[in-house]
Amino acid sequence: MDAILRVCGLFDRVGRTAGKAAGWLMVPLIAVIMFDVVTRKIDFTRLLFSEFTIRYGYSISTIMQDLEWQFHAALMMLSFGFGYLANAHVRVDVFRELLPRRKQAWMEFFALLIMGIPFLIFMTMYGWTLFYISFLQNEGSDSMTGLDYRWVIKFFVPLGFLITLLSVLATFGRLAAFLFGSEAQKQEATSRLEIFADDFAELEAARIAAEEALKQEEEHERELHHKHDGDKRDGGEK
Repeated sequence: MDAILRVCGLFDRVGRTAGKAAGWLMVPLIAVIMFDVVTRKIDFTRLLFSEFTIRYGYSISTIMQDLEWQFHAALMMLSFGFGYLANAHVRVDVFRELLPRRKQAWMEFFALLIMGIPFLIFMTMYGWTLFYISFLQNEGSDSMTGLDYRWVIKFFVPLGFLITLLSVLATFGRLAAFLFGSEAQKQEATSRLEIFADDFAELEAARIAAEEALKQEEEHERELHHKHDGDKRDGGEK
């Protein structure tokens, strides 16, 4: 189990490193969008880019639009794994967070075993086929004036799913250590897992505190109301 935890640590580093590195793609993505939007409204640049298209056969505007969705696609595919490790993705169930940690771990364990891991293996294989066919065809942009080498961005499909698979395997191994390992292994796995919702006791305590605060506010408003009525009566008597 200790060896599994070490491998999980390696997979975890791959997912987090890829996600953090992909975050820097936001810089060129924003730059490309701003450049495309601004230059499209300036007559001088529109005429200049038209001459460029006539001379070289490429459209600056089309290239910018291709780069926009390609940067966005690479950012998305490379950050899936990091998002899962950090528990930043959307969870739609409202019952899981009310369960104790061990039951949450069992739910995640079987969900990954039955659905998560098989799905990611299939998508990695399918993504590789998608990329390889595109590479053999030397696929380019759908537009005649767009970017060539469409297979480059399609390579991020299998790469992104592979990184996500490694991130899921890291979580799966740590869940196994949490459920079946020794006390020390369980503590190590717990310190690395970020999938757990708050314990039910903490949620219940927060709910009770919120209700008490609401009651105090209502009592304070009633006291102010009674005081205001009393002042009005005293003023009328005078």
